[in-house]
Amino acid sequence: MALRDNAAPAPRWRWHVDTSGDRSARARLVILALILLYAFLFLFSLGSGASDTSFWAVLSGWLGGGADALSLRDRVVIGDIRLPRVVLGSLIGASLAVSGAVMQGLFRNPLADPGIVGVGSGAGLGAITVIVLGNTMLAPVIGMFGIYALPLAAFCGGLVSTLLLYRVATRRGQTSIATMLLAGIALGALAGALSGMLVYVADDQELRDLTFWGLGSLAGATWAKIWAAGPIILAALAAAPFLARGLDAMVLGETTANHLGVRVQRVKNSAILAVAAATGASVAVAGGIGFVGIVVPHLLRLTIGPEHRYLLPASALLGASLLLVADAISRVVVAPAELPIGIVTATLGAPFFLWILLRQRGILDL
Repeated sequence: MALRDNAAPAPRWRWHVDTSGDRSARARLVILALILLYAFLFLFSLGSGASDTSFWAVLSGWLGGGADALSLRDRVVIGDIRLPRVVLGSLIGASLAVSGAVMQGLFRNPLADPGIVGVGSGAGLGAITVIVLGNTMLAPVIGMFGIYALPLAAFCGGLVSTLLLYRVATRRGQTSIATMLLAGIALGALAGALSGMLVYVADDQELRDLTFWGLGSLAGATWAKIWAAGPIILAALAAAPFLARGLDAMVLGETTANHLGVRVQRVKNSAILAVAAATGASVAVAGGIGFVGIVVPHLLRLTIGPEHRYLLPASALLGASLLLVADAISRVVVAPAELPIGIVTATLGAPFFLWILLRQRGILDL
């Protein structure tokens, strides 16, 4: 199996999207629609939950007299329970979607996703290491970094996985999809084996925490977690737009991008760091949430085209919105209990991933 020449005039990695004509107007319209959609879902999520504080009560209270117009109980429910959950979900959804878009641009294929190619597993291994060994071998590290120890450990795990994946899958400026997927499977299996060793030595409470953490959830969202992971995620999201021009040029291959004046190595290093930081911080505070990074960029490319200056902000908005929808579903399906959000995103994303594979059979020489 081999990747086709990505320097061809109409590279297949664009997923057969018709890129003729200027899509800027459509892209701006879609981004505006996504802003409105996200604003609605943000307010809707604040008004949805086990408490009888409704969406309309939140909306009328905020529009009528701000947060002071709400009752004391409603302010506690919204400010201490729902608002941290919505903010954290928005950050994680945006980070996973943008990470997927950046990875797909970096590897020049539609199958790159932090969760599928082993980056999420590496980040999970870093987080599990801190959870299990934080009170023993790594106690000095925890004391040094405090609440930032967990996201930093996940970041390091994701960074190592991304660097290894890129090193193995890329040769002479071209990336083999087959090699990337196989390397991702191998890295994921290795990270899973090491994680299993740590789980084996964990105590009962750590096992329970790791079980629910591994399925992905926003139930434990707190302002402390947001302060720990939020700055890392926001830094990665802020850096992503500066990669847009380089990622657009790299579609034609690294040699062509160099001739266009793009500092390819700097773009690759920055992209790897941004993906590792965003994925690692997200995995650290919410566990395994898959398929957001592959579904969102693909849908947007079909709609607004592959230009990254529009694709990256649109991915952030749609990713945040998608995760808020998945979180709402997770709270309703088995109410009054709560379904882990990772199960919801996998249920929605796995069929979509299979559809992409069937659609893109021409990429691989099967």
